[in-house]
Amino acid sequence: MSSKVSWQQVICRTSREYQQAISDKLEATGAASITYQDAGDQPVLEPLPGETPLWNDIIITGLFAENFEKIPTLLFSLKDDTAWKIKELRTEVLEDQDWERAWMEDFHPMKFGDNLWIYPSWSEIPNDDSVKILLDPGLAFGTGTHPTTALCLEWLDQNPPKSQSVIDFGCGSGILAIAAAKLGASSIIATDIDEQALVASKENMRRNHIEENAISTCYPDKLPQQPVDLVLANILSGPLIELSKSLIDLIKPSGQLVLSGILHTQHNAIVETYSQYLRNIKVKQLSDWLRISGQKIDN
Repeated sequence: MSSKVSWQQVICRTSREYQQAISDKLEATGAASITYQDAGDQPVLEPLPGETPLWNDIIITGLFAENFEKIPTLLFSLKDDTAWKIKELRTEVLEDQDWERAWMEDFHPMKFGDNLWIYPSWSEIPNDDSVKILLDPGLAFGTGTHPTTALCLEWLDQNPPKSQSVIDFGCGSGILAIAAAKLGASSIIATDIDEQALVASKENMRRNHIEENAISTCYPDKLPQQPVDLVLANILSGPLIELSKSLIDLIKPSGQLVLSGILHTQHNAIVETYSQYLRNIKVKQLSDWLRISGQKIDN
């Protein structure tokens, strides 16, 4: 069955202060989706927990069906409202293509370490002794394609948490929790501030035939007080520093902590923060990103 669909986009450049009003206008008109991108050169790498970062100069794109009849009226109303100070407004037609096929062709099986693989669900899965995770790009961050996730998966392959208790802090898609389960962890908690991440984790557990009670999910403030053998935290350096004491308190004496989501320029800040808590600190770099791991110092 063909998935060829044509779409038209309404592309609007404006300032951050008008983002909500313009987005509301696009949504009320019938946009199928609304996306944001930087119109200048302002990196936003470290949002606070629960925060949605936006740029000062922003491009808002509303996606509409090709034959959507309200586009002219929408354009007129956007141009007419001078209070929004729109700097650029245009439409663009997306060419016909098989979107589903194009999406599938961009995502291939990936290997991490010596024996851990991620396969998209449409792949042919080999019958061998490797550890396999089925995972499609979907609801939440974390398919293994980003260096931060790849670094954590590689660590798990090299340090299988057999019979260990594990917390996946900032679980996203649940990929690290699922990898830990497949590598023999005895109990696993996947936690995230985003409800959608918890939903995605549950769905990916089902897809990987992991028993429902093998991985529990919760918000961070609902984590049990019982320390675990291993904490994996693939978030960003700002929250890693802010939450350092909380993360350490989740770990048993001599337990392991694996941190990722860290740019190489943030190395010193993370090591300085965690050196009071960890020994045998190790650093691994992939592209511009770091994984920092260590063992909790016994008190």
